[in-house]
Amino acid sequence: MSPTSFDWWRKETHRGTPVVVKMENPNNWSMVELEAPSEDDFLNDGVSSDVKGRNKNAKQLTWVLLLKAHRAAGCITSIAPATFFLASAVRRRLSSGRTDTLPTSTRFYSCIKVFLWLSILLLGFELAAYFKGWHFGAPDLHLQYLYTLTNPFAFKGFFDSIYSRWVVIRVEYLAPPLQSLANACIYLFLIQSLDRLVLCLGCFWIRFKKIKPLAKQTLPDLESGDGDGFFPMVLVQIPMCNEKEVYQQSIGAVCNLKWPKSKILIQVLDDSDDPTTQSLIREEVHKWKHEGVNIVYRHRVNREGYKAGNLKSAMNCSYVKDYEFVAIFDADFQPNPDFLRKTVPHFKDNEELGLVQARWSFVNRDENLLTRLQHVNLAFHFEVEQQVNGIFLNFFGFNGTAGVWRIKTLEDCGGWLERTTVEDMDIAVRAHLHGWKMIFLNDVECQCELPESYEAYRKQQHRWHSGPMQLFRLCLPDIIKSKISIWKKANLIFLFFLLRKLILPFYSFTLFCIILPMTMFVPEATLPAWVVCYIPATMSFLNILPSPKSFPFIVPYLLFENTMSVTKFNAMISGLFQLGSAYEWVVTKKSGRSSEGDLAVLIEKEEEKGEGELVEEVKEKEKEEERKKKHNRIYRKELMLAFLLLTASARSLLSAQGIHFYFLLFQGLSFLLVGFDLIGEQIAN
Repeated sequence: MSPTSFDWWRKETHRGTPVVVKMENPNNWSMVELEAPSEDDFLNDGVSSDVKGRNKNAKQLTWVLLLKAHRAAGCITSIAPATFFLASAVRRRLSSGRTDTLPTSTRFYSCIKVFLWLSILLLGFELAAYFKGWHFGAPDLHLQYLYTLTNPFAFKGFFDSIYSRWVVIRVEYLAPPLQSLANACIYLFLIQSLDRLVLCLGCFWIRFKKIKPLAKQTLPDLESGDGDGFFPMVLVQIPMCNEKEVYQQSIGAVCNLKWPKSKILIQVLDDSDDPTTQSLIREEVHKWKHEGVNIVYRHRVNREGYKAGNLKSAMNCSYVKDYEFVAIFDADFQPNPDFLRKTVPHFKDNEELGLVQARWSFVNRDENLLTRLQHVNLAFHFEVEQQVNGIFLNFFGFNGTAGVWRIKTLEDCGGWLERTTVEDMDIAVRAHLHGWKMIFLNDVECQCELPESYEAYRKQQHRWHSGPMQLFRLCLPDIIKSKISIWKKANLIFLFFLLRKLILPFYSFTLFCIILPMTMFVPEATLPAWVVCYIPATMSFLNILPSPKSFPFIVPYLLFENTMSVTKFNAMISGLFQLGSAYEWVVTKKSGRSSEGDLAVLIEKEEEKGEGELVEEVKEKEKEEERKKKHNRIYRKELMLAFLLLTASARSLLSAQGIHFYFLLFQGLSFLLVGFDLIGEQIAN
């Protein structure tokens, strides 16, 4: 070795700062930085005290490195038990899983199952072809052996002959219709994306210009007397059904509304069929009535018409004619005390105004991943869709709660009808057809609760997406015959119903869950990368703008929305063709997290009053619910689609389609998590 090379090796080898390690015991050690040695120290071959010191320091450094290596090895080895523990937890959580049993799911599930088995067979077939030399390139197919079809003298293997004929079938019969369907979905996708972009630009313009509805009069403070303020007669309705987790917080919040007591009446509209729940609600109403609140309790023997029937029955009371406005709050909604003071003044000197809708806020939006993703969706719905439509069109779909109606508007439209499961959208559309205007107040919030389990959220979304299709079938003739302008008719038919309620779930499911995996097995039909990745990412970015704190969840949001397209598509088809589950109404399960403390206080007060029997019954019910075993449901459609997408992702590897592979892989994993009910909370038996 030459001196030059030795110097280079010497410098590289001894680069760094030596350290001294003080060790009193193996579990207690520290590192102290020392001054770097000179080059002469490393060239001294003699045995001296300095060399002994360096040897000692080297041994101590070796101990430190060994300890660090031991800790690193411990971290690596802990991955295996952690993985085993996670697998065990999943297995325990799935041990009592039950499949979904929606009446209309069988036919839909069968179609997906056929696609799955077909894709598995094709995957095996394609793998065999790949190892036989039939290689693919993205996005074109390289037909090295297709000459065997046209060359009668060429040697034909049995497999090559079969696969060559399969390729011809794909090229001539399968690829053209599949490509046409894909192109149609792409056009729908672009139209819907353009609509979403226009809405976002409208929201930006509203913020830039600081446009907001303003009331013509500010109400005086009630403590100073009514004076000449605008305090009309207001009826407040709280429809509920078997919602003992949240009834107390809603009644308490409504009873604390700041409004002259002589000009407000609260109706608690109870459809509960559970005697214990009825007793609890009745006692709560009785308590507030003794405190001087003008409140009444109404209970129906049957639930005919569900919520619409409940509201219709309440509006038929003889005393309703004395009231001018009605405010509606679902059982889990908690309006602020100044809610009426911020909403009702907008009606003054505005005889064309029929509805004032407030925004929702959520007490449990950070509870789990499911509630965070719901918050992204609803933040966009209120901040963008409702606000833009309210400002520029004076029309939007009523959200069913946290709104104030002019009673004259309800009467002019024919009142509440029981013909669909979206009675709120029904009454809003009929009001729009009769020329009434609506206002959305983005700065007035009403607190409520999001579904925390996937089962509850799924049933809610099924009702929200089947109902609009029922309504579209029923009100289309009325829209065409109405006296509103052509522009408003076009907005109702093409934008409000077709584009946002029908086309959106249709192309989301068809394009990303059916066509995309099929193009992996029929590579002659292709989907561009911008359709698979860039446009969905851009739309998700726009959707998440109203809730900037949710930006870390943009990818899970995109995947989850595509996963929910199965439920939404199924619901849309059910409502459009009036299938069995179109009229299914299931009350969204509430957890009542925001009322747990209040319920404990109430029990203490009831015990002090001596009403022990009711309290004991409540406690027994709570203990019984705690003993109920929570379980997971197994969602067959989601699982079938998960395996279909994962199979297609494996096939995409053969054609080296990177973006398509990653999208199919992560989308398949998303379906897998949802299919095993591993998102959100578990539900009780």
